[in-house]
Amino acid sequence: MALDKQILEQELRTRGYKLTRPRQAVLAVLALGEEHMNPAEIYERARAIYPKLGLVTVYRTLEVLVEIGLIQRVHLDEGCHSYVRSRQGHSHQLVCKECGRVEEFSDCELEEVFKQLTKKTGYAIESHWLELLGRCPTCR
Repeated sequence: MALDKQILEQELRTRGYKLTRPRQAVLAVLALGEEHMNPAEIYERARAIYPKLGLVTVYRTLEVLVEIGLIQRVHLDEGCHSYVRSRQGHSHQLVCKECGRVEEFSDCELEEVFKQLTKKTGYAIESHWLELLGRCPTCR
């Protein structure tokens, strides 16, 4: 599901960030995207909107959005990473290493594991991000 561009813009404004034209181009790409994208893909798509866009601006904008919790970084085996929208509270995702498909899932049994972990470690778990890498049915 795509992020709403207005929500992204409002969050940035609220936190004191300027909405420059290059940054707006990156936000537009993220708002339209249904799948995870790496910085190079975001850069190429955003340049169609704002041709003067620099790759450094893409990376800086992505870092800001990760920092404020609007997107999350997906770590892939080959050391690269891509970005997906954030979920409130917790997120479980299956990531296909072949085609890059990201599928969200929920599993209540995991909640019991987290409760036991809290008891064992004393940590107060407030949120979590679970990412499972493999191959989707289409790519197997």
